[in-house]
Amino acid sequence: MKKLFTIFSLVAAFVLVISGCSNDSSDGKGEDGKVTLTAWAWNVNVGALNEAAEKFKKENPNVELKVEDIGRLDVYDKLSTGLAAGGVGLPDIVLVEDDRIHGYVESFPKGFLDLSKEGFDKHGESFPQFKNDMAKVNDTYYAMPFDAGPTGMFYRRSLFEKAGVNPDDIQTWDDFLEAGKTIKEKTGAFAMPLDKFKDDPTFRMMLNQLGVYYFDEEGNIDLTHPKAVQAMEMQKKFDEAGLIKDVDGWNGVVSATVDGSVATIPFGAWYYGTIIDQAKDSKGDWGVFQLPAFEEGGNRAANLGGSSWMVPASSKNAKEAYEFLEYFATTPEIQTMAMEKHGLFPSLNTAYESDLFTSGDEFFGGQEIWKLFTEEMADVPTAYYTKDYSLGLDEAIKAQADTFNGTDAKKALEEAANRLKDRTKREINKH
Repeated sequence: MKKLFTIFSLVAAFVLVISGCSNDSSDGKGEDGKVTLTAWAWNVNVGALNEAAEKFKKENPNVELKVEDIGRLDVYDKLSTGLAAGGVGLPDIVLVEDDRIHGYVESFPKGFLDLSKEGFDKHGESFPQFKNDMAKVNDTYYAMPFDAGPTGMFYRRSLFEKAGVNPDDIQTWDDFLEAGKTIKEKTGAFAMPLDKFKDDPTFRMMLNQLGVYYFDEEGNIDLTHPKAVQAMEMQKKFDEAGLIKDVDGWNGVVSATVDGSVATIPFGAWYYGTIIDQAKDSKGDWGVFQLPAFEEGGNRAANLGGSSWMVPASSKNAKEAYEFLEYFATTPEIQTMAMEKHGLFPSLNTAYESDLFTSGDEFFGGQEIWKLFTEEMADVPTAYYTKDYSLGLDEAIKAQADTFNGTDAKKALEEAANRLKDRTKREINKH
């Protein structure tokens, strides 16, 4: 009872604050008839939205956009509170990471605008299947696909050359394991960084390329799938060979990137921005190759990260919000701008026709890295997150930690699946 009272108090306080702070008219239109759309976003997404809004205004002078940069976690806190309050205080547009979309729609089925009713279905073929799957719930669009995180192995050319390793020869994870041993012996560098006991990005990428995830399409727990065991066992091989540098979170990964103590960093395409920003002195020493497959000729495509745009159903300017987002999400020039100026890799496949995606990158030794990432997009399997994704992530990290501490991978994943069942009341798939 005390917990319910606390939640009610927080919601009530939020409503009062919003009501007291708002100076907008009830329909969002000013006395001059102009519409001012509000948007919640963070980081580089803010600049991309603002630039798109300026271009949109040339054909739609009655529409203004006010973007509030309130931080990623603050967006989710305010969004959850506003939805619980029936939509009070919410913006017209909100950025949501793909792993949270289904959870929000499942928890608040009437909280967001049905974009399929607005006609967004006609754009489906402009996006890869996995992004469409993330943006839809029960075959209905509730989000417009935006940036994605096709994965790759960012590698140090100088370390590979010193060790006599050709990245083109690395086709499988077993190939990379042997290459990593050679690199460690010849250069002292680790194969890759990982916060072994607090995060599992490499495991997630491996799961995704294998076509499995924490949950399956029906929402059942799938951590005991043989492919999940295969992925965890592969990580353990690298650890037992002393090839994983145990780092402290994000800052540890960045430090390892800058100091050259790791030969590769397996991550999403967005990590390009971190490299060129944090490791400026290493210009020309970088390359990218696709994730190794688990068997010769196997899938090497995966995704890590990405987000989409949603319109709260409480918006008084839903028509204008939809029209602006449709312009933003489906105009190749806008998506190319977001990539070129803000490093936001587009999901819109017509954007890939731009010279930006077919030209060599000087920082990466002239390699056509964006062509590599774009060619991967169509082969990325769909990851099913569900509203319990955060709990699945928590248990997968525990299973990873147990495996690194000596527990058999299959046993560690079975124990994690059982804990997840207790926490979510979901069924565990039998394999």
